[in-house]
Amino acid sequence: MSNLAQTMDAIADLHKSHGVKQKGGKLYTQVVHRMEAFRRIHGTDFGLDTEILVNDGKRVVVKAIITDKESRIVGAGMAEEIRGQGMVNTTSALENAETSAIGRALASLGLAGGEYASANELDAVERKTQALKQPDEPFTKEDFQNLPPDNLKPRETTAEERREMHEKKLQDFDHWCQQKRTVSQLHAYFHESKNILDEMKEQNVDLYKKAVDIFTKHEANLERKTNG
Repeated sequence: MSNLAQTMDAIADLHKSHGVKQKGGKLYTQVVHRMEAFRRIHGTDFGLDTEILVNDGKRVVVKAIITDKESRIVGAGMAEEIRGQGMVNTTSALENAETSAIGRALASLGLAGGEYASANELDAVERKTQALKQPDEPFTKEDFQNLPPDNLKPRETTAEERREMHEKKLQDFDHWCQQKRTVSQLHAYFHESKNILDEMKEQNVDLYKKAVDIFTKHEANLERKTNG
């Protein structure tokens, strides 16, 4: 596996320059930066594919595999998310699980970000545990009568929480735009992202402008390749 040691060194440098501080003070290098380093050094020598194993409305389980030129599996990772648990999983549980699975597949090659997990996974244990503790049976009338009035109302997300979600979505946009091979695929992804883009435009217009710049940049790159 040529240049893998070089990739490890590059990610070690990224860990120092781009590491994000997590709970407990540990640094974590996000999947998008590790994937950029992997592609920059290896180009298309390796393939990356993901498969949805479970998507039942509550749980999302995704598997990611990395293959060499002979289609041999050289790395793999799986991730699970619970829909509706946490800001990101309210709108993007599938994308979140896919990113986590890719991060674990990279980690299986020795390209970890400081933890054998994704950034969201590092914060996920508590919310997944709480979600799985919830009863499968619906609340009865008596249950609701025993709840304080405020508990009957869904908690509104704060402006800070919405901004955090939008910042993470920006990273997803850049990552998934890089995976598109044609302008039509990119336009389809832009259309699929319309709801979250409209939300960004209304609540965090500066991040919305950055998102549009991301799409525009990748559109220009694809058009150059097509006409090149």
